[in-house]
Amino acid sequence: MSRVARTYALPAAALLLLGSLSACSAPPSPDSTAALLATGLGNLDFSQVPLTGPGADTATADLGQALEPMGKIPRTVSLDSVAVDENSGNPKTATATLSTVWDIDATDTDWTYKTAAKLELDEKTKTWLVRYDPAIAVPGLAMGQYVARQTVAGKRGDILGEKGQALVTERDVINVGINKEGLEESRWPSSATALAKLVDIDAAAYEKRVAAAGPRAFVQAITLRNDKDQTITDAQFEAIPGVLVQPGSLPLAPTRSFARPILGSVGEATAEMVQESNGLVKAGDLVGLSGLQKEYQETLAGTPGYSVGIFDQQRKQVSTLLEAEPVDGADVETTLDRDTQTLAESLLVDSASDSALVAVRPSDGAILAAASGPATNAQNTALLGKYAPGSTFKVATALAMLRSGDTPKTIVDCPATTIVDGKSFKNYDGYPAAALGKIPLSEAVAQSCNTVFTAGALDVKAPALADAAASLGLNLDAATGAASFLGSVPDTSTGTEQAANGIGQGVDQASPLGMATVAASVANGATVSPHLVNLPKPAAAEGPKTPLSVAEAKALSSMMAEVVDHGTLKDLNKIPGKPIIGKSGTAEYDAERNAHAWTIVAQGDLAVAVFVADGSGGAQTAGPIVAKFLAGLR
Repeated sequence: MSRVARTYALPAAALLLLGSLSACSAPPSPDSTAALLATGLGNLDFSQVPLTGPGADTATADLGQALEPMGKIPRTVSLDSVAVDENSGNPKTATATLSTVWDIDATDTDWTYKTAAKLELDEKTKTWLVRYDPAIAVPGLAMGQYVARQTVAGKRGDILGEKGQALVTERDVINVGINKEGLEESRWPSSATALAKLVDIDAAAYEKRVAAAGPRAFVQAITLRNDKDQTITDAQFEAIPGVLVQPGSLPLAPTRSFARPILGSVGEATAEMVQESNGLVKAGDLVGLSGLQKEYQETLAGTPGYSVGIFDQQRKQVSTLLEAEPVDGADVETTLDRDTQTLAESLLVDSASDSALVAVRPSDGAILAAASGPATNAQNTALLGKYAPGSTFKVATALAMLRSGDTPKTIVDCPATTIVDGKSFKNYDGYPAAALGKIPLSEAVAQSCNTVFTAGALDVKAPALADAAASLGLNLDAATGAASFLGSVPDTSTGTEQAANGIGQGVDQASPLGMATVAASVANGATVSPHLVNLPKPAAAEGPKTPLSVAEAKALSSMMAEVVDHGTLKDLNKIPGKPIIGKSGTAEYDAERNAHAWTIVAQGDLAVAVFVADGSGGAQTAGPIVAKFLAGLR
């Protein structure tokens, strides 16, 4: 016998009239059942769908479990058509064609496919029944199987330094933990405690994590670098029952402390990151948690790919339904020089207080080193510290005085003390008596006479002082390509506050980067805008209202040369090489005269700032660090 297929189209009006067929001679339409099937598939609920074979509860449970690993990925199901087979005028079966669309990722590309469902006519009840088959939801899906989407990460980009040096790249690690499956339950607590003590983590917290994990779980304790600095031996791990050491790799810097506050770290995404990512980040994904790794996460990570497949109850993949290749991340190129940064960090490692060393190349503003110490301090003091700059700020005050008509040879008055609105300002203990009284402005800079620059700040007024600071790159918004602060000098100060501002106390603030930029601008003969990131290229910085001129820089340089020749930094004149210019600074920050110590210098195409939060004086505490740094670069 011949078989003829008849297809029923489904306009909206027809769907509203489902089940309204009349005349007992006309065969019932399968449209109503097919529409209920589309709704049931969309809702994962077959309670309203007439079924043959497995019951509604079984079908609902099976399909719910099968699609549960797909999570909350949006999915829509629509009915395309119903085709009824006619056999000698007595229809028995029909086929419903359905379209399913998954909004599988953040792009405009969806996962779309068609499936077919078999319908059978129950002649007693004149009802069309759906024969349940998981393949009506996903092609090829069988009972007891499930569908899952797996993220496929691309290769994470590196963070590069000067001349393409690999600062952060994939390096070997070991993941160490307790494998509960291979250990008797009674020994879980003792092994967890022993491992925690060996790798120096909280033993009580780790023991609780081990106890709470499943009986077959591997409970990671720590990830360690697998290099020459690894001090725990294989024998020590093997001596603890149940310890498992698994090799792996992570994006890491050359050492644990290398530029850590700047480069940042990579780890598993937090719940908050997953929620805020709009589906781009999944639990367990490795993401940037801090520093440049976090700031440039999208650049470094690229675009993850994915694979959608069918899996059996043993979690073995049966088939692949959909694949999207990942796009590897791009490198972030910085200006940091590995050897220069390593040297800077080595000079701060034993610092008893917050400290920093920043090196800037005056010719192009490249930040070659930005070290923050001591190593136990996670703060990015080098780029973000906000401290009174002390007498190093007198370079800015001197510039404002030059612009008011003074020259390095102008005779200024340097009394031992001066009174401003009832507040006494005096020179530092040990100020040379021979440099008191009438002296050239250049000598006031060389010997760091406070009373000259408090008076000078009052004479030029706050707007001119703030403008001079900006001309030296200090009082501007940073455009380094990383989180940075240069400095802040108000243009509204008066009286004692303005006098104190002139000697870098009062309400002036600067970072070590900012003060290195001051020295770099003088050495460059023009305002320097420091930068740390080359690619992706950061937005350009807005320059000062009054750029530093070559003549101004030359005058400042000549006075800063006298600081090294015979002034407060005369110990630096023994360092070989090109002439050094500089300025020391001490900023008392409490009533007990505890002080920040500063030194800024420039030699050739290098400008350096050293800061120590608790020091005995700029020349005494920061100066020797500068000397070791310059000598160490040779």
